[in-house]
Amino acid sequence: MAPVGEWFVPNPCAMTKTVFLTGASRGIGYEIAQALLANGYEVWGTSRHPEYLFQKEHFHPVRLDLEDPEQLREAFQQAEAESGGFEVLINNAGLGLAGPIECFSPELLDRQYRVLLRGPWELVRMALPGMRKRGRGTIINVSSLAARFPVPFMGPYSVFKAGLSNLSLSLRLELAGTNIRVIDFQPGDLRTSMRSATRRLEGSELDPYQPWFDRVWDITGKRFEESPGPRLAAECLMAVLESPNPPPVVTVGTFFQARLGPLLARLAPPGWVEWFLRRYYGLP
Repeated sequence: MAPVGEWFVPNPCAMTKTVFLTGASRGIGYEIAQALLANGYEVWGTSRHPEYLFQKEHFHPVRLDLEDPEQLREAFQQAEAESGGFEVLINNAGLGLAGPIECFSPELLDRQYRVLLRGPWELVRMALPGMRKRGRGTIINVSSLAARFPVPFMGPYSVFKAGLSNLSLSLRLELAGTNIRVIDFQPGDLRTSMRSATRRLEGSELDPYQPWFDRVWDITGKRFEESPGPRLAAECLMAVLESPNPPPVVTVGTFFQARLGPLLARLAPPGWVEWFLRRYYGLP
């Protein structure tokens, strides 16, 4: 399958070379890091557990905990000083927690908020002064197709990914007329380690939801296994990054998710979309 985004024409004169990439140890982030390095970029890649990061020339491992604002700021500032300034910020790191909305404690909700929205927001805030000073830059926020089509029993994940998408739109409006590009990059189902890393909530409070929770979990697991791998996302992101005129929103995944899904979101009445999602996930 050809990568969605293949139609973009790379810009051989692009000056973008230094990249700050979160979540580089596995899945989409790992493949993005490899693609960046293969195309001559200098990459500062992060993980909460730096021992999971690979060793390679032009790759700089960074310990970054998105749940710890103070450590996040210190890590970014040190990396920025080492790099001389970042041309590209890619907010890719994620965190998956699955369960009914009413079963998410304030602590679990706050954890997802910090990783999926507050942390990326803070990195954008710190990266922008340097980009404005240089007169150019690119911010790529890796949200999700779940920003358009919420995943049942992953409500907080869907909500905060939608927030990240709206952050991208707000930035584009505020940075209009500058040479700072902001791209909302929306992967659909891709065969990554996210499925195995997603934690399922447990406890008796889940009992009223259990049959439907189990059904959705099984259906999403099967679709993950049938989906393309994360290299597809990396290839698409590289094409977008090197394009002289990238689109503001890019969806990547199967043909259905990357092409028909966004069309459905734009044109179908909300009631039809909800009906479709219930059928898609086997819900009554």
